[in-house]
Amino acid sequence: MANPARPFASLTISFGLVAIPVKLYSAIDGSGEISFHLMRKKDGSRVRMQYVAVADGKIVERSDMVKGYEFAKDRYVLFNAEEMKAFEEASSRAIEIAHFVPLESVDPIYFEGTYYLAPDKGGAKPYTLLATALRKSAQCAIGRWISRGKEHMVTIRPMDDGLAMHPLHFQAELRRLKDLTIESQPVSEAELQLAQRLIEQLKAKRFDPAEYVDEFRQRVEAAIQRKVAGEEVSLSEDATAPATSNVIDLMEALRASIKDPKAGKRAIPAHPPRKTARR
Repeated sequence: MANPARPFASLTISFGLVAIPVKLYSAIDGSGEISFHLMRKKDGSRVRMQYVAVADGKIVERSDMVKGYEFAKDRYVLFNAEEMKAFEEASSRAIEIAHFVPLESVDPIYFEGTYYLAPDKGGAKPYTLLATALRKSAQCAIGRWISRGKEHMVTIRPMDDGLAMHPLHFQAELRRLKDLTIESQPVSEAELQLAQRLIEQLKAKRFDPAEYVDEFRQRVEAAIQRKVAGEEVSLSEDATAPATSNVIDLMEALRASIKDPKAGKRAIPAHPPRKTARR
């Protein structure tokens, strides 16, 4: 069962002369996450992590640690806690909106996470007004928020009857796709038509996350329960091996996928096929 949602910050959304008090909630429910601990094999004793100095192999306590920046190979400048604190900006409870932009103009590659915003005391009316206005105008807000000494660019968008906030990566933090070496190869009209037919067969009106289940997690949970019961288990027993295919021709893979759309994903080879004479 999911833990009840609890706010972890109280903020104020501000734009123009409007101020909206809100509470910030995590959108991720980690209560059901499966986690494993490191144990000693012979007796099941928990083990803990320790930090060891590379120079002499001795254990270093946290109180003796400082941070260092490598400015050249194996050469560092050191910063103590007070010096690191000087880098930080003072945290702010305000989310300052700078612009409103079309929602579709924000590429998902910039999204860093998801939080929910709910109205705080006295904020219900302006909160509802902002959510409704954003929804009807198909806009989202772009703003600035300083938290834990770091500046964040954020977007606030309408979601259901409320608002969601996404911290955004700055452009300088992202690699550019065009910097990769991507070989472009010509495709025939017949190949394109078959690919479009397959897309048409698998097309849905909208994305429904309820249709997708973490089957691996289900197998792990089942294996854990059998282990608790004293049984010897192997995850490979629960795994459903995907069907293999000897199809190496792209056209044949597409035709096979048209006949069986679900198997089509497996039919297309992971590596490009060898060149064959065009038909």
